[in-house]
Amino acid sequence: MSSKPDFKITPDQKQLDILSRDLRFYPCPVDQPVLLTETQVESYNTDGYVKPIDVCSNDEITDLRSYFDRLLEQTIAAGGNSYSISTAHMKYGGVYDILTDSRIVDCVADILGDDVVAWGSHFFCKMPGDGKAVAWHQDASYWPLSPSKAVTVWLAIDDADLENGCMKFIAGSQRSGHLTYRQSTPGEHSVLEQAVDNPEQYGHVVVDDLKAGQMSIHSDLLLHGSDANNSTRRRCGLTLRYAAAEVRAQMGWNAKGVIVRGTDAAKHWGNPSRPVQA
Repeated sequence: MSSKPDFKITPDQKQLDILSRDLRFYPCPVDQPVLLTETQVESYNTDGYVKPIDVCSNDEITDLRSYFDRLLEQTIAAGGNSYSISTAHMKYGGVYDILTDSRIVDCVADILGDDVVAWGSHFFCKMPGDGKAVAWHQDASYWPLSPSKAVTVWLAIDDADLENGCMKFIAGSQRSGHLTYRQSTPGEHSVLEQAVDNPEQYGHVVVDDLKAGQMSIHSDLLLHGSDANNSTRRRCGLTLRYAAAEVRAQMGWNAKGVIVRGTDAAKHWGNPSRPVQA
């Protein structure tokens, strides 16, 4: 039997509610970015996101799509579904390699600073005609992390647009801090359990349409969501989660954090090695 912790996609809300967390927005501390431009960094501070960023060549994203197809086939055969491939860097060496890819990490470091931990990886795959939306939410609501110095990279495995249910952001909403939410209802057919109502009171809608091989980066406090995929095309993205190494994780989540830039002076993060399984 594996000794690795079982990390839930969405922790029990009662457990999260009793945690002491600093959920304020912290602007980028980097004044001389290396890969991102100063304009992109300012966009992150003002709007909460950077997009689009070219990452993979056509050949690379074709290989990555084939790799995901194999993982998806194995997952479904084992009784899972297209949303089940979570904390994937703890199981699959190929995902670990993407999470630690310097082209991605360098961009993240331009936002978070010199010391960076990579702690999450999850394929969000909406199959054709999936019918499930992702309600407006903030990533920070689901994470036992503090302070709120964390970002999500969304790497497009397939082309993502409004037709097949790409992400949408509420630009500037991260500056409002942690927002009040409610539990989503079964009738909303939402992938996640939380929903923030009237999101446009916190900013304006931006469509995160990406070509396969491109990525976006957004703050853990940025409101975002997506409509259902009612098209005949799949929409798959790999979400990669990063935080400043000074962030502290509760509920055992520090075990899955890989130091990808700089140091972890307090040795808080588990820094697991690359899995042998491809």
